[in-house]
Amino acid sequence: MVRMNVLADALKCINNAEKRGKRQVLIRPCSKVIVRFLTVMMKHGYIGEFEIIDDHRAGKIVVNLTGRLNKCGVISPRFDLQLKDLEKWQNNLLPSRQFGYIVLTTSAGIMDHEEARRKHTADQHFKIDCR
Repeated sequence: MVRMNVLADALKCINNAEKRGKRQVLIRPCSKVIVRFLTVMMKHGYIGEFEIIDDHRAGKIVVNLTGRLNKCGVISPRFDLQLKDLEKWQNNLLPSRQFGYIVLTTSAGIMDHEEARRKHTADQHFKIDCR
């Protein structure tokens, strides 16, 4: 069976493992988008270290969980987003100003909404809702 959205499947695996209280989760297949998304999550302390395993197929990622993640998911379909509309999306998607991040794919790479505002870039978005 073909996976339609690899990132959505990976984030669902992380959510399910976090709800069950697991310490690690195995994500497959591996992609550059997943690795960059996990890097943003790790930078903000929602997950621990992760290891990429090359099995000469699609690859695997082993993620260490810290127990700090409440929910993360993909906004589907991806919407084009302008910087002036970012505040509106932030109010609609995030539970509070102090919690969570919206992760954007921009021409400058994958980054959270605060970094996109600092760099003045915004294109499409995903969501990490973490408390």
